[in-house]
Amino acid sequence: MEWRGRQETVRIEPWGPDALRVRARLGGPLLPDLPGALQEPPPAARGTVRYADGRATIANGAIRAELDAKGLLRFVRTDDGGELLAEERAHFWWPGSRLYTATGNGYHRLEQRFSAYAGERLYGLGQHQHGLFDQKGAVVELVQRNAEVSIPVLTSSRGYTLLWNNPAVGRVELAANGTRWVADSARQIDYWITAGAPAEAQRRYSAVTGRAPMLPAWAAGFWQSKLRYRTQDELLAVAREYRRRGLPLSVLVCDFFHWTHLGDWKFDPVAWPDPAAMVEELAGMGVKLLVSFWPSVSPLSENHRPMESAGWLLGTEYGPVAHAEWPDQGAAEPVQVAFYDPTHPGARAYVWSKARENYLDPYGITAFWLDACEPEIKPGFAANLRYHAGPGTEVGNLYPREHARAFHEGLSAAGETEILTLCRSAWAGSQRYGAALWSGDIGTDFATLRAQVAAGLNAALSGIPWWNTDIGGFHGGDPDDPGYRELLVRWFQFGALSPLMRLHGYRAPGSPLGPDMTGGPNEVWSYGEQAAEILADWLRLRERLRPYILDAMRAAHEEGLPVMRPLLLAFPDDPAAWEVADAYLFGPDLLAAPVLEAGAVRREVYLPRGARWTDAWSGAAYEGGRTVTVPAPLERMPLFLRDGARLPLRS
Repeated sequence: MEWRGRQETVRIEPWGPDALRVRARLGGPLLPDLPGALQEPPPAARGTVRYADGRATIANGAIRAELDAKGLLRFVRTDDGGELLAEERAHFWWPGSRLYTATGNGYHRLEQRFSAYAGERLYGLGQHQHGLFDQKGAVVELVQRNAEVSIPVLTSSRGYTLLWNNPAVGRVELAANGTRWVADSARQIDYWITAGAPAEAQRRYSAVTGRAPMLPAWAAGFWQSKLRYRTQDELLAVAREYRRRGLPLSVLVCDFFHWTHLGDWKFDPVAWPDPAAMVEELAGMGVKLLVSFWPSVSPLSENHRPMESAGWLLGTEYGPVAHAEWPDQGAAEPVQVAFYDPTHPGARAYVWSKARENYLDPYGITAFWLDACEPEIKPGFAANLRYHAGPGTEVGNLYPREHARAFHEGLSAAGETEILTLCRSAWAGSQRYGAALWSGDIGTDFATLRAQVAAGLNAALSGIPWWNTDIGGFHGGDPDDPGYRELLVRWFQFGALSPLMRLHGYRAPGSPLGPDMTGGPNEVWSYGEQAAEILADWLRLRERLRPYILDAMRAAHEEGLPVMRPLLLAFPDDPAAWEVADAYLFGPDLLAAPVLEAGAVRREVYLPRGARWTDAWSGAAYEGGRTVTVPAPLERMPLFLRDGARLPLRS
């Protein structure tokens, strides 16, 4: 269905079951090939169009759009006509709900306005550190930064989920007097909307943006990391100690500065003299090696000149092709590095060819840590960047997804079927390329831990089922400090019941940023005897839960349902479940309530209505729809089993 007027074209069409896509452009026909998250062609759906009394409607399953003679849209439930969401005029005379302010050369600052509703709750938008689960009332920037991940999809308590299908830099304002989506400079408004309960919306959203592959079995266990193991001997010594202690270990991480130069993408032979023997020994212990791979290229790298000549580095509108200052091997002072352009097919192929040549082919390394993939540009001035896919203001949020795509395409072409990349940022659709998101370089205190729970729940509602944090936080933390040891234990418990479990951080005492840097110890035995015993118990609990976790991961792969599930996802008819920001379902049957306060030995937990809950530690049973207070000594995080489920939580 199309409407034209005042030089504007608006098209509404079915896009998957129970969903509609809306595109609008000023000054010409719609542009069909702009970058976005929706896969083509859409899942099969048939719409019904009617026109009467100056109003047109298009219905697709559970959702219907009504279009008036002035081009305003209103979305309603098909069954009862109840309003889900309506476009709203900014003023009775001008402008309308869609505003186009010219920025030059056919580009506009785009605004899309919708009505606000009393009592509405809004979730998703990727992952942010503001600590909010319900984001109604917030202004959220649509830009990628370390620990701030922009995925522009919202789930509403009114029964709709909306994707702003536009990778432009901008913001969304979720105000009391209206919702406004803004793209700073782009060519076309594009959004997708579906009706239904949150779980159904997740199924539909993941169907149109792509579902995650099946999680590799090795990734469901425990990952050990720190900033950083400087040599092959250091790294192997850690794996051997885990084995000596009889502690489960699935993944060991080789962090940055293991390379010759940034952008050479290969091991420094001085510190890593025999990677083949290292990988072989780790494999013999059942441990997967994951290697850091940055998207930045030093001018000292052997790859800088050929990539610049081919146009495979991000271009700039002002100044040289240099995007950040960074230390490099053999340089007395930081150098000006460039980032490659993953929206260019040739650049993706070249970067993957180097990963294959230097990691996969000689050593069989298939697991990569795609750090700094926002990208980590300083200053973050999108208007100065020129991508193959378009200007930085129009397409800049695509970067992390297309970087993950390079490795997914490359590994797939090499015959690999178990593909995972650990990424510090993501955009809509990143999940289909096997991207595992983590919450970035965060603080090391209880306030930060609390914020991670909300961040993980919103990431789950943004289509990202593979998510984790740096257990213990990143910036600091003294292993000898009793207060920090308590935090580490509580965070470790949360990590054991996160989709991925990874211990990482830059512990005290640290050293200056540079090729020789390292942090303090960060292994489970680094925090004293009491903590070590508790951590070992939770490691073993994670190991016992691996079959259950992989079953939940299969639901993410096949249905698009996340592993870390907000209570509202499973209990949408319980109003109180929409308010819980500090607990969640881990898979279908286990309610986890992390301890998020220093010194706490008891914890209040809301048990959703519609199920019977059993305390995993005491065996006490409760009918849902109530808040209980349960013991939470340092060694215990409150856990509840749903409707008689049986899981191997006890050894």
